[in-house]
Amino acid sequence: MTVIYLVQHAEKKREPGDPDLTELGRRQAAKTAEWVRQVGVRALFTSPLRRARETAQMIASRTGLQVEEDARLRERMNWDESQRIEEFQADWAASVRDRDFVPSSGGSSRATAERMRACLADLAQETGPIAVVTHGGATVDLLRTLIGDQAVPIELMEQGVPSCAITTLDHLSVMEIASVSHLE
Repeated sequence: MTVIYLVQHAEKKREPGDPDLTELGRRQAAKTAEWVRQVGVRALFTSPLRRARETAQMIASRTGLQVEEDARLRERMNWDESQRIEEFQADWAASVRDRDFVPSSGGSSRATAERMRACLADLAQETGPIAVVTHGGATVDLLRTLIGDQAVPIELMEQGVPSCAITTLDHLSVMEIASVSHLE
């Protein structure tokens, strides 16, 4: 089986649309890149959103790996000012409570989890280990499907996945959730 490291993108600017990383985010990505290099990752995939691509590019610069984009790794919802932030946040909360709720600016939690699961099942055919840079909502959606709501740490459900946290899977079996020890 292939070990998959799901890497939460680094800290992004608090802007609508497709923001890039903050200065702190770049430092987080550099530390994460060093950790990824040390564990011998052999392939690197990313969501097409800028914050994930920039995180993946930092990893690629330290590992020499090629970055491959996969749209299935994108976030469940992305605020782009097509709706007021309060409406976006209400839709996000509704999609957390009801996994089948389809928000106006994205997909349901359940559909996102299935998209992620299918993507990772395909990527698990790679010679591993592999790193996959993605987003917190999509990672939590996946975890809810793989291990159930009760097993997902409540702080991830309420506050999201910390920047550059790494969730480790052995194929689709969850081994470790949202580790940030490499950032210390």
